[in-house]
Amino acid sequence: MSTDPETTETSPSEDTGTDAGEGAEGTGQDVTAEIEEGAESTAPESAGEDPAAQDTDGTGEAKAEAAAPELSEAAAELLAQKLERERIERRKAEKAGPIVAGTKLSGTAADLLAAVRAVESGEKPVTTPFAKPEPTPRRSAAPEAVRRPQPVPAEPGAPAAETVESVRLVLAEGGAPETLAAQVAAALGESGDDQLREDPWQLLRVPGVRPEQADGFARALLGAECAPDDERRGRAVVGWLLEQAALAGHTALEASALTAALAKQGVPDPDAATQSAIAEGEVLVFQDALDEPAVPVQRTYDASEEDTEAEERPVRVLIGLERYALAEESLADGLAKLINSVPKEDGSAADWEQAGAAKGSTGELIRAVAGHGLVLHTGGEASLEEPAALLRAAAGFGLRAWAAAHSPVGRDRFAALLTRNTESERPSSAESDSPAPDDGPRAATVAGLLAGAEGPGRDADGALDLDLLVVLDAPQLDVETAALVSESLPDGARLVLAGDPAVLWSAGAGRVFADLLASKACPQIVSRRPDLGPVGELVSGIGIGELNQVEAPGKEVVIVPVRDAGEAVHRTVQLVADSVPRVIGVPAEQTVVITPGHGGAAGTRALNVALKERLNPGPGRFGGFDPGDRIAYSPAPGRTVPGRVVDADAEGLHLACADGPVVVPKERVEQSVRHGWALTAHQAVGVRWPAVVVVLPGDAAQALSRPWVYTAFSRADRHLSVVHGVDQALPRAVAEVPAKPRTTRLPVLLRPQVPAEV
Repeated sequence: MSTDPETTETSPSEDTGTDAGEGAEGTGQDVTAEIEEGAESTAPESAGEDPAAQDTDGTGEAKAEAAAPELSEAAAELLAQKLERERIERRKAEKAGPIVAGTKLSGTAADLLAAVRAVESGEKPVTTPFAKPEPTPRRSAAPEAVRRPQPVPAEPGAPAAETVESVRLVLAEGGAPETLAAQVAAALGESGDDQLREDPWQLLRVPGVRPEQADGFARALLGAECAPDDERRGRAVVGWLLEQAALAGHTALEASALTAALAKQGVPDPDAATQSAIAEGEVLVFQDALDEPAVPVQRTYDASEEDTEAEERPVRVLIGLERYALAEESLADGLAKLINSVPKEDGSAADWEQAGAAKGSTGELIRAVAGHGLVLHTGGEASLEEPAALLRAAAGFGLRAWAAAHSPVGRDRFAALLTRNTESERPSSAESDSPAPDDGPRAATVAGLLAGAEGPGRDADGALDLDLLVVLDAPQLDVETAALVSESLPDGARLVLAGDPAVLWSAGAGRVFADLLASKACPQIVSRRPDLGPVGELVSGIGIGELNQVEAPGKEVVIVPVRDAGEAVHRTVQLVADSVPRVIGVPAEQTVVITPGHGGAAGTRALNVALKERLNPGPGRFGGFDPGDRIAYSPAPGRTVPGRVVDADAEGLHLACADGPVVVPKERVEQSVRHGWALTAHQAVGVRWPAVVVVLPGDAAQALSRPWVYTAFSRADRHLSVVHGVDQALPRAVAEVPAKPRTTRLPVLLRPQVPAEV
């Protein structure tokens, strides 16, 4: 690897910490610590949130919105969430029987199970904090399946003005910020004011509110009645901790981890608080059998133990929020249906056989899809050629074939790949039987596909009107989105989940792709197409835990050593504005900066201030933005779309994004728009740029991991500059720091689908 293209002067040092970290990663053993350490974000911080305490990906619950004739990226995501709520309500109505497992539990686990059965038997009424949404009409397939233009997004599901006003009065009485009124009203519904008076800790259901803030609000409203052992406080903190765990990627927590976290939040009797939350139906409890030990335990035979030995298999007691638990169960059901189904007869065996004769892993992928309903495909950027070849082949013999990507930029890149290869392979003869471009495979975003804003639409039964779906960027599928995908497929359809397993996992709860890979429940095709060039060679080594020195004769990879955060900012601005355009030939607008966190002296905030001053100086006439500013727009939690500010007026901030023009109402700008010259790695997932500058200040060493480094470095197409101030922390992170584990139930739920070993 070479060094900086040219020597520059050093700026004064300023070495303060960054609030770096990986918001979608966590161990589940110390939930409170995870949240308090700060986290990397894919969306701007919410109003009323303490950035130093919580700078996460903002994967909170989205509000429902009815589908419009034309849907924006934000509306598409919101509609997808509404469909998920509708599905959860159906599943709740179907769950009538008691829990069978765990009849021989004792102690806390037995108490938890007894509380659940008390609810199921009717001894205690179940109250749920999730309001049932209005049913969403299914959209039939459109005659022409084309991507709709991006409309102006409206404020989704806004509560009535009188509801907001009544909630505002209660917040003011309790000394809480009145700016939270709309969020509280949306979370609690029309009776939000009464609910707050009856249970002030319901304020914790608003994203960004912390227990100590809710405690102060409760003291102001309840006075002497407010006490740490209040049952209402215990239940609310249980729900809050599980929501924070979901932000860290967990779909549930082990009972012991939840109990420990409750104790750290000052709950006097964590077991009682958990049992109360279960009894009130606010959380669910599960007993999942653990795998048998590799070496059987030797014990003396006792006839009296013969009937109970089989019941002594250890179980894991998990506590989870209903929305994630039911989504995970629904996903497991949908995947089992795909795994056990026979794909619909389409084309002919000869067609599939001929297409499967392709060389290498492309042929392996086509042959696997020919005979299976669910197939996994892994590989880097170069491997996208293989699902593209699969889609073209399937469309060639009459299948309705679609691809869905995580981001609009990823969708457009793959669509260009499909078009380029289709045109290059098309015979010149006018009599060719090859399908016309309009009949070939197409690409959409996952959110747009599910909401009906993009893609083939839905058939008369409400299923997606397609035969083959390839989901790209599959590691970014959270459990709720994956459940919607599986439920939306028609009978006999084929699903391919494709992606790079080495990148950061989803911003939402779950680790769907990794759990499926580990389960061995369906065919897995590993691409043998390496990413070429010095950047590809460097990234490939990182994927296996090696930080190799690569030859970069064309300065494809450049290392820029720095001594402190101040120098890191100075050198980054110089690289983006001068060195990379002049030496590498990539203009500043095609270069992105990636850094571990939003805060600190070299986080995205500081870097964006410095880059704006150099590249697009201005007074920030509209909420800190000026025309020409690069931005990162978050239409929904966990997703980021790059764009540029065009103008601002009474309607809001006008943006030019990948899907076309967007207008963000002024009251939503602070929550959904950031400056976008510098991003976090989670914000950059699913997108690649001609040139990338990765900034590693010394105070970010603890935030680094192999998935983070792999994701950040692999965003570069042609050139990668690394502003390096972490010394040996970088090779140590690559070699020794894997992804933080997530607690999920999907592996256990998929276990019946794993073929028995012969």
